[in-house]
Amino acid sequence: MKKTVSYFTLLLPAILIFSCTEKKADTPDMNKEFDTIYAEYERMVMPLMKETNLAYWESATVGTPESYEKTADTEIKLKIFLSDTTRFNAVKKIKESGEITDSLKLRMLNTLYNTLLEYQINPELMKEMVTLSNNIEQKFSTYRINLNGKIITDNDLEDILRNSVDNKELETAWTESKKLGPEVSADIIKLVKLRNKVAQSLGYENFHTMSLELSDQNPADVEKIFNELDSLVTPSFIKLKDEIDTYLSARHKISKDQLMPWHYQNRFFQEAPSIYSIDLDKYYKGKDLVALTRDYYKSIGMETQDIMDRSDLFEKPGKNQHAFCTHIDNSGDIRVLCNIKDNSYWMNTMLHELGHAVYDKYLDKDLPYILREPAHTFTTEAIAMVFGRMSSNAKWIKDMTGIEESEAQKILEESQKMLRLEQLVFSRWAQVMYRFEKSMYANPDQDLNELWWNLVEKYQLLKKPADRNMPDWATKIHIASSPCYYHNYQLGELFASQLHYYIITHFSDNSTSNPAYNSYFGNTQAGQFLKDKVFKPGSRYYWNDMIEKATGEKLTAKYYAEQFL
Repeated sequence: MKKTVSYFTLLLPAILIFSCTEKKADTPDMNKEFDTIYAEYERMVMPLMKETNLAYWESATVGTPESYEKTADTEIKLKIFLSDTTRFNAVKKIKESGEITDSLKLRMLNTLYNTLLEYQINPELMKEMVTLSNNIEQKFSTYRINLNGKIITDNDLEDILRNSVDNKELETAWTESKKLGPEVSADIIKLVKLRNKVAQSLGYENFHTMSLELSDQNPADVEKIFNELDSLVTPSFIKLKDEIDTYLSARHKISKDQLMPWHYQNRFFQEAPSIYSIDLDKYYKGKDLVALTRDYYKSIGMETQDIMDRSDLFEKPGKNQHAFCTHIDNSGDIRVLCNIKDNSYWMNTMLHELGHAVYDKYLDKDLPYILREPAHTFTTEAIAMVFGRMSSNAKWIKDMTGIEESEAQKILEESQKMLRLEQLVFSRWAQVMYRFEKSMYANPDQDLNELWWNLVEKYQLLKKPADRNMPDWATKIHIASSPCYYHNYQLGELFASQLHYYIITHFSDNSTSNPAYNSYFGNTQAGQFLKDKVFKPGSRYYWNDMIEKATGEKLTAKYYAEQFL
């Protein structure tokens, strides 16, 4: 958390000058001590981190029990190193001395302190958490839905939810997808309590609060942003939700009050249902999504072929069915996992994940290892979102798939409406995730099933199925594997709009005045701006300072509101 400096603090150095005019000869040089400690940290942590990330990659791509055991073993080894109390106490002593004044070294010190603090826990407790977390993740990765005696993948399920008009089939498919919940919910609650135990042992109220503060976020500020977004989005979403319901009730030949969660074309209603006449899937049918992604990034001056060569992009048995990007060694070994199908969803996902990848690729390699990271989790999400949005951008579709200008203009209005719908639907889903996790960590013994559906009904305006009392919340993998993270997606959307506005006003080479009709295709100035001002600094600066240096303003919601509300 960024702390303010009081007037008294500013006076303190002058007071010390008069009270202590000469440093004792035997006083340790904290700068030299930090250099020594950091050099050892980097020498030890780099191979451990690489080994852990490689093991996780193997488990995600092959899904064997042995690969998950290996992942747990390597993660425990890394966390034992990070939990060393002697090293932490030495770093704490240096931090409390106040003698580190060089801005880069101070940033390294604060980052190292926050990194180590999280692991100052009982080793046996840490091993229990890692083992439990990996067991949960293995169940997610290897779980397959049994639909009427047929084993189907997540892609198959999403196809059914998106395309079927058979109400019974939809209900069955949605219900079957939730059967993972009872298999993992007890373990997730146990893991939540273990995480809270760790946080409380370190002086935090709970794990949610600790997670935000150790990532340089003030929980009160995050709450304020989400409350502001709620008040901004609610009126527009109510109108759009009625538009959605009007369309879906006609599609399924039922009244609006008969619409249930399985009618919204997604397991969680986190993505916009297809209610407009535009069919974006047809523009990607039969297309090579890998080539489209590679060629687009190349047009703005970002090479991705090396990343593609190391990646795992298509479905196979036992493989993690989701998508992610990983930087194995913080030195350029960047990989993406996807399960590509030739549709707009996976076009968005490929552009999104390669957004993470190019951020990592163009980090300043001369930065210290510990700062060779994005400025914050949500800043890399913002880049992924800037590019992911392009999959529904009429100008991007024209530039990349070769449709005629007349066709692009024809779908422009509909694609803009779709993007707006996507944003508002996701905003409400983000409210559910943020508030559920915050409340769950505050009290994991409450009725979480009821909490989940109360939030879903309030923010997404979905109707809870009659008499349903199942741990549907537990089927969202992020709650187990990426805790207290989801709010960063929404912060990323805000920054994405801020970046988009800056790029089109400073580097736009399009003649159109419509900011939505701009894909950056071939715009190497835009690419260079992102590389120089966003990617290259890594985490050298506090995240809001980086945003201000790049765009001239701190993070603001006004461009998101201007773009979508």
